[in-house]
Amino acid sequence: MGKNLEIKKLAVLDIAEKIKNSRSMVMVKYSGLTVEQATQLRVQCRAAKVDYRVYKNSLIKRALEHCGITGLDELLVEPNAFAFSEDPVTASKIICDYINKDKVGALELKGGILDGKATDVKTIQALATMPSREELLARLMGSMTAAVGNFVRVLEAIRKQKAGESA
Repeated sequence: MGKNLEIKKLAVLDIAEKIKNSRSMVMVKYSGLTVEQATQLRVQCRAAKVDYRVYKNSLIKRALEHCGITGLDELLVEPNAFAFSEDPVTASKIICDYINKDKVGALELKGGILDGKATDVKTIQALATMPSREELLARLMGSMTAAVGNFVRVLEAIRKQKAGESA
């Protein structure tokens, strides 16, 4: 077996592992991104723990086959970039926000994977509008704190009322 073939097989296994370990993958057609724009997008992704990469379509096809995921082959015809995320929302949110702010139209949302199944553009756009895990946790903590605060005020009012009755 040739050294080049062995390298490609390892690359396919590496990509397949990324797919398996990610809750979501967003696929975008990229054309016309400047180095500066690509760097900005990579920095945003890295800060949010999203793995943004450009792979050869043939390697992605083989990795998808390895993972048993179908329905994306027809999208793998142009230069594509892939954003992998451990949660279902973050990659979608970053990519969609970038597309909405980008005046050049260098990125085009194509599809992706959500929990091991191929998904369409509409689903990815819907995910992008959802709050992130951190936002949901912050809201939950805020609600819990407010509930505890209200409970304490009620107990204090009851205590004052009883103290007034016995005095």
